[in-house]
Amino acid sequence: MADTDLRRQLDGWRLTTAEVLYYMPDHPRLLQSFVWQTLDLAPRYPRIAQFLDYWKREIEAVIHSVRIAGSEEIAPAKLRFGREFTLH
Repeated sequence: MADTDLRRQLDGWRLTTAEVLYYMPDHPRLLQSFVWQTLDLAPRYPRIAQFLDYWKREIEAVIHSVRIAGSEEIAPAKLRFGREFTLH
C-alpha cells in the first residue's frame, strides 16, 4: 500500500466496494454487474461519484442501480484456521 493510501485511511477514507448493475441499450432485459473497489470517503463518496459521472459520459451502458459497501475502520486482516495440517 502506498504511503498516500495510508494517509488517506488515517484521514477517514475507507476501502469501498461499488457494484454497478447495468444494461446495454440493445439488450435492456439483460442486467450485467461491474464491481469496483477504491478508497473513498463516506457519506459523499467522491471517487465513486467521479467514476459514475465518467460512466454516464463515456460508456454506452445504462446504469440500473449502484450498491455501495465499505469498511468502518482500519483493522488488521483476520486469520481463521479451520484445519490443522502437519507436514513431515
